[in-house]
Amino acid sequence: MGIRIKICGITNDRDALAAARLGADALGFIFYPKSPRFVTPEAAEEIVRGLPPFISTVGVFVDEPVELIARTAEMCCLNAVQIYPEGPNGPDEFPDDLPFRVIRAIRVKDAGSLELISSYKKGTTFLLDTYRPGAHGGTGISFDWGLVKKYIPDYRIIIAGGLNAENVGRVVGEYAPYGVDAASGVEKEPGVKDHQKLDRFITNAQIASLNEASLNGASLKKAQLKGDIEDAVS
Repeated sequence: MGIRIKICGITNDRDALAAARLGADALGFIFYPKSPRFVTPEAAEEIVRGLPPFISTVGVFVDEPVELIARTAEMCCLNAVQIYPEGPNGPDEFPDDLPFRVIRAIRVKDAGSLELISSYKKGTTFLLDTYRPGAHGGTGISFDWGLVKKYIPDYRIIIAGGLNAENVGRVVGEYAPYGVDAASGVEKEPGVKDHQKLDRFITNAQIASLNEASLNGASLKKAQLKGDIEDAVS
């Protein structure tokens, strides 16, 4: 399976349709009023309604109760929610019967920020972003990507924070995460995407993913050939 590409901070239909046309797998809508990329549920609903099929939609929430998250997800036809449960209202757990998937966001300072990942069952999805006081996404700053390497085999890890067309290929090629996420790295200004940057980011991520898959396939064939030779001479 190739890399999944999420473009976050969508605020208008022009950018949403461009990202979808250029190959994004998912679009993120930020329902956090303090964000410069904030979008109202009403505006997000209208944008989502105009999207082509098979594009996933993700709502980003900071310290909001389950009830509000669920209402917004239903109204906007969201496929998934990305939560920063860092305040008194944010949920630690979600009921199993909700009709959307949950992406748990962690703001990474150091290796200690990631320790809680191991307390969740394998296959849980995490988005890892760079810690900056008062900021939840869109920091434009990278963290030490090497910290996540040991979690990638067992968890769905989405790397965010400071990603752009120049560095996304390295992230995908070296770490092979479940997904990558960009906001400020593909913008003209907060909330307004640069379509040339979008194109280059998505293309570079896809090329790196194809190269990584080819290398893995070659390694597998080499191992199989070695096994066949050993069987033949034994």
